[in-house]
Amino acid sequence: MNKIMNIARRFREEEDGAAMVEYSILVGIITAAAIGLIIGVGGYVKDAWQDLCTNIGRTGAGCTKA
Repeated sequence: MNKIMNIARRFREEEDGAAMVEYSILVGIITAAAIGLIIGVGGYVKDAWQDLCTNIGRTGAGCTKA
C-alpha cells in the first residue's frame, strides 16, 4: 500500500505530463485555426477568381465556362 501511495504522490507532483498535454492542446487549437483560415481564404480566392473570369468574359485556362 505504501508503494501505491508513493506512486500517486510522484504522479501528482510531476508537471512534465501536464505541460505536454497543455502544449498538445495548444498545437491542436493552432492547427484547427490554420486549417479553418486556409479553407476560408481558399473559398474567397475561388469566388474572386470566378468573378474575374465572369467580368472579363474569359473561358479556358483557369476559368470555367461563363
